[in-house]
Amino acid sequence: MKNIYRFIPPKAGFLFVVFCLFTTTNPLHAQWIQTNGPYGGYITSFAVSGTNLFAGTYGGVFLSTNNGTSWTAASTGLTNTDVEALAVSGTNLFAGTERSGVFRSTNNGTSWTAVNTGLTNTDVRALAPDLSGNLFAGTDGGGVFLSTNNGTSWTAASTGWTNKVVGSLAISGTNLFAGIDGGGVFLSTNNGTSWTAVNTGLTDTYVLALAVSGTNLFAGTKFGGVFLSTNNGINWTAASTGLPHTDVQALAVSGPNLFAGTYNGGVFRSTNNGTSWTAANTGLTYTDVWSLAVSPDGAGGTNLFAGTERGGVFRSTNNGTSWTAANTGLTNTYVLSLAVSGTNLFAGTFGNGVFLSTNNGINWTAASTGLTNTDVLSLAVSGTNLFAGTWGGGVFLSTNNGINWTAASTGLTHTDVRAFGVSGTNLFAGTYSRGVFLSTNNGTSWTAASTGLTKTYVRSLAVSGTNLFAGTWGGGVFLSTNNGTSWTAASTGLTNTDVEALAVSGTNLFAGTYGGVFLSTNNGISWTATSTGLTNTDVLSLAVSSTNLFAGTWGGIFLSTNNGTNWTEVNTGLTNTSVMSLASDLSGNLFAGTYGGGVWRRPLSEMTAVERLSTDVPTHFILSQNYPNPFNPATTISFSLTSKSFVSLKVFDALGREVSILLADELPAGTYARQWNAAALPSGVYFYRLVANASSEGIPLGPSGQAGSFSETKKLTLIR
Repeated sequence: MKNIYRFIPPKAGFLFVVFCLFTTTNPLHAQWIQTNGPYGGYITSFAVSGTNLFAGTYGGVFLSTNNGTSWTAASTGLTNTDVEALAVSGTNLFAGTERSGVFRSTNNGTSWTAVNTGLTNTDVRALAPDLSGNLFAGTDGGGVFLSTNNGTSWTAASTGWTNKVVGSLAISGTNLFAGIDGGGVFLSTNNGTSWTAVNTGLTDTYVLALAVSGTNLFAGTKFGGVFLSTNNGINWTAASTGLPHTDVQALAVSGPNLFAGTYNGGVFRSTNNGTSWTAANTGLTYTDVWSLAVSPDGAGGTNLFAGTERGGVFRSTNNGTSWTAANTGLTNTYVLSLAVSGTNLFAGTFGNGVFLSTNNGINWTAASTGLTNTDVLSLAVSGTNLFAGTWGGGVFLSTNNGINWTAASTGLTHTDVRAFGVSGTNLFAGTYSRGVFLSTNNGTSWTAASTGLTKTYVRSLAVSGTNLFAGTWGGGVFLSTNNGTSWTAASTGLTNTDVEALAVSGTNLFAGTYGGVFLSTNNGISWTATSTGLTNTDVLSLAVSSTNLFAGTWGGIFLSTNNGTNWTEVNTGLTNTSVMSLASDLSGNLFAGTYGGGVWRRPLSEMTAVERLSTDVPTHFILSQNYPNPFNPATTISFSLTSKSFVSLKVFDALGREVSILLADELPAGTYARQWNAAALPSGVYFYRLVANASSEGIPLGPSGQAGSFSETKKLTLIR
């Protein structure tokens, strides 16, 4: 068990018979694509199975088949991606999660199924299989559970315990040891039927890690370092000489070497069963070590892996003498901010600093040199300057696209910077509990600009002409018309005053709150709720692209094409729906920064092409005749869906060749319109076809439909 300090923002998706010349293949569903970074994140656990190395993270499970050189996500079916523990038993891989119990994979993480029958406590912090086919699960508050059938069913195995907070498990022969957070070590010799406390000499009973080496049992504790028992826990002796960091979160054994991963002290090595220790941290740039694992390298040697808080995985090929990061493909980062500057996309992460992509997320590079605080909450671009606001480290400035950073916080009396606003040469910083600060010289100096700001927990800033708006936690929106010299409340009609995001579109001002989206058309004098269709109203981020408004929530991304009057979910392919940040670029992409899943990308054209005309549920699937028809060069095609469906709308020429894909996405029930502009095509007769694959819900389909699907084709004429 490790010390968990994760940042979490506060909180109070027929029959076709007309023309044989059209193919009937399934539509290709447009969707979100996870980019290849940023990389790093929280590594809670490891498991080794032959040449496969698995990493448990707060973004699911990842697999490496090449000693950590690269990683691929292996979480399909894992409905909770907060993975606390991993274990291998034969061909089975088990994942213990935070509050969702145990999952099993029989194909190296390709797919997962929940295996929780009888597991009455689903906060699983430790897993341990034995050689007899038993699997033990240690839980946070529920003690130990036993499964004899690969997790199909579980029984409680903690009789007599008063403290059931299990931080670690270890097996030595027929002995099962449980490390208790505040209760020391317990021993069972009969698969958990009964237990005995074995704590003599164990002066720290907060046991976070256990490891077995031959007849030696080691315990890593929260305050007292490492302890050694040579008689199955009957007696313990301190084994921490040379261990300056005594908060030991992980232990691993490799031959004669014993490794200890510590809280903010990195890795230490002992070659004499803990009699003495030496630091083994060269190259280990993140020193809060949560997990350790030893894996064969395939050439007769061994690799040592360290899983860190925020910094991802590090690998050592020489028993900790030196380390290198091994994070390629490990995309479980917490992306709290995004910024676009030309062809550059910047991602601000919690704990991993700033990353830069110059090719739409295909590749990412770390861009944090000089960034002494890597908890990046906000980013802003002003000309050629890039600013990063951090959690407790103030503001940093880069003038070369993140290659180097310098501190820019003089006069900034509070250094928890949650938001930026840029207005000409003025740079505004919104802080947590100290209001707004203003810099007129690119961060060289700052002055307080909060007079009249009665709520100083500033979560968002927005500029509209000469107006500056501040979204606060618990205080709604405030307006300044004089660059922050004074502020007035601007929250009439704002029924939820926890404002996480602000966005400006023309004369419209939008506020994203924990009660949905609100719109003001008069600079905040009054607000109206605009959340119809917004099935998750915890709005964390907003983005505007042309006339399209996007909202990022704890439940994914929603789109409104009519200033918030109606919203449509646009989550297809987005497996991580905790969307902390949004940004669009000039090449037509929308990027989403997620909480534990890195950055995702989707072309705007896939989402913004269809307008939702009505949320009323039709009685039949309908494809309407386009209007106008004939047309030149644009026409509108309308259709109705009786239930949530995967929809394909394509246009073909008279020879049956596909000339345009107008839509390929999942849409909820309702009536929609899609405009088609044929300016690049010659005059002639064309055909448009709608295919909707829906679940059968007892609602009749159209005359050409059958249960579960609908397809219809109509003719349209382009005249020049």
